[in-house]
Amino acid sequence: MNSQINLFTPVQLGAYTLPNRIVMAPMTRLRAIDNIPNSLMATYYGQRASAGLIVTECTAVSPLSLGYINCPGIYTDAQVAGWRLVTDAVHEQGGRIFLQLWHSGRIAHPFLLGGELPVAPSAIAGVGSLHTPNGKVSLETPRALETPEIAGVVKQFGKGAENALAAGFDGVELHGAFGYLIDQFLQDGSNQRTDEYGGSVENRSRFVLEVMEAVTNVCGGNRVGIKLSPSNTFYGMSDSNPKETFGYVINALNRFGLAYLHLMEPNDIDLANREVINPVTPLFRQIYKGTLMANGGYDRQTGDSILANNDADLVSFGRLFISNPDLPKRLQLNAELNTPDQKTFYAPDASGYTDYPFLELQAS
Repeated sequence: MNSQINLFTPVQLGAYTLPNRIVMAPMTRLRAIDNIPNSLMATYYGQRASAGLIVTECTAVSPLSLGYINCPGIYTDAQVAGWRLVTDAVHEQGGRIFLQLWHSGRIAHPFLLGGELPVAPSAIAGVGSLHTPNGKVSLETPRALETPEIAGVVKQFGKGAENALAAGFDGVELHGAFGYLIDQFLQDGSNQRTDEYGGSVENRSRFVLEVMEAVTNVCGGNRVGIKLSPSNTFYGMSDSNPKETFGYVINALNRFGLAYLHLMEPNDIDLANREVINPVTPLFRQIYKGTLMANGGYDRQTGDSILANNDADLVSFGRLFISNPDLPKRLQLNAELNTPDQKTFYAPDASGYTDYPFLELQAS
């Protein structure tokens, strides 16, 4: 135990020295009208630049990876220009920001994809529903990617990384969690392929490792992170041996010299669904040799504790950053926290997005 390390201790993260270990976690907010980032988003992220690091919401690497209405992309010039507004706003406030690269895979719908079927490792539908321009719909069975197509999807992630650097991002995070495409390849409940991308854990890990190769070739490993959720049951995800599956891939990631590995703890829904790995982070701390970021319902006390116990090096916060743009200051002062309004999480305007008060304004 190292009681000298807490949320406010500076830390080296890949290429960057962070002033604190408080990370703004990636959170879907759906303010990118027509999938293009905008000035409202620039204000939102700029307000939260006192985080040691910001990781953006999931950002689509291609039109076929759009799983939600008004989620941003990183595959057109207009999207790159829109994200430049965001990175400029964060950098003007002295912050650092990574873009989360994402492909939704089977968590999409033809109504969101110009009539095309979603793609996935196997033709197995996810469990759940989505909001589309035609209303709320159940997930449909996706089309299994043909083996020769997979290289093209890998290239989309590489191009997304190139575009992220062009937009001024300090690095990127691969979204390998929450039942989206990378996660779908990893877990055997969603991947029942019989080619070199299915079957054994080595084969099921091939896709994420090829994507990581492509992205680190663009950015360098020290500007790349990845998020994994070994206990997530979102959208019907499952694996017959998650300790083996995630242990294998996390060990394989050691060779890339990444900025960090970002691990998600199970939430109440995961714990209620079935027996899952709990806790996640201390288990895989034994396998991963680099910087480890913990995520999942932390507050100041539990955040300080996981750092002092050396089970993680950084802690990411989600909901608390939605309602507290100056969260690091509030945590340091043990000040009262604003309560997030869940009704406005996915609203199309500034309400519940950029209008939460800063501590100084509340005091005055």
